[in-house]
Amino acid sequence: MKKLKLQNDSYRILVANFKEWLDILGYAESTVYNLPHHLQEFFYWLESRRHTDLNNITSKDIQDYYSALKQRSNERRYGALSKSYLNKHQQALKKFKEYLQNHNHKGINIHLKLETNPVEEKTGILSQSEIKQLFNATAYSHHKTSFKLRDKAILTILYSCGLRRTEAVSLDVKDILFNKERIYVRKGKNYKERFVPLNKYNLTVLEDYIYEARPEFNIKNNTEALLLNHHGTRLLGTSLSNRLKAIVKATDNWNITEKEITLHVLRHSIATHLLQKEVPLESIKSFLGHSSLESTQIYTHIIKTIENGNE
Repeated sequence: MKKLKLQNDSYRILVANFKEWLDILGYAESTVYNLPHHLQEFFYWLESRRHTDLNNITSKDIQDYYSALKQRSNERRYGALSKSYLNKHQQALKKFKEYLQNHNHKGINIHLKLETNPVEEKTGILSQSEIKQLFNATAYSHHKTSFKLRDKAILTILYSCGLRRTEAVSLDVKDILFNKERIYVRKGKNYKERFVPLNKYNLTVLEDYIYEARPEFNIKNNTEALLLNHHGTRLLGTSLSNRLKAIVKATDNWNITEKEITLHVLRHSIATHLLQKEVPLESIKSFLGHSSLESTQIYTHIIKTIENGNE
């Protein structure tokens, strides 16, 4: 539904300004990318019913739109939209209401009850067995050995080290401190630096990539970038996501494929697994680069959700 074209100039401007507002406030890349698309879909629905003025939007309009979403088929797989996806549409509308209120508009009336999800939809967490399958799948994720070694390095950086997308693509070779068994994260969120520990397995994976695979990518301009694309320049976030999709596909496991795994799911998964192993919250906070313990405490709720779902 992301290719829908709006006819109303004011709606198009609102979508663009909403996206810029989310970006300025520092929301995650996925949020800045997805919420404006959901808003665009809402505006498209309004246009189809000849609603051209936000001031005339009623609670019933919102309810009717949400009912239409519930009846809409899933374009990527059989069945209806997932409950988690419906909640993302709700999030977009509620965040847009906040945007309007911050720009001296009364906002729109939104009274929707969040969908209750199955455990796996609530958590979005991979099991340790599924993580192992992803690592094993790097042996089949590409026909070139250099790409397969890079895929394993990508999983190591995103899962084993818990790095964010921007942190991963910003890494340079010099940031892998083999002698100290650490990764130096220079471009963390809010420009916070940190060191992330590496165990012997992780060190071996990165060593194999750097010394065996990386030179095969025809390094351009003597770049120091750790992760390279086939042009020999720094790998970008979109390519990182595409490689994860290729790894997931290589598992040939329908259950893993259906989970719609994102880069951030790997980070959430390692945090949850560490907590399950009774690693102190303060240590996980430092590992993830969270600015406050409150951000890390969300994983305690995830653990409870998983445990309750297994009862």
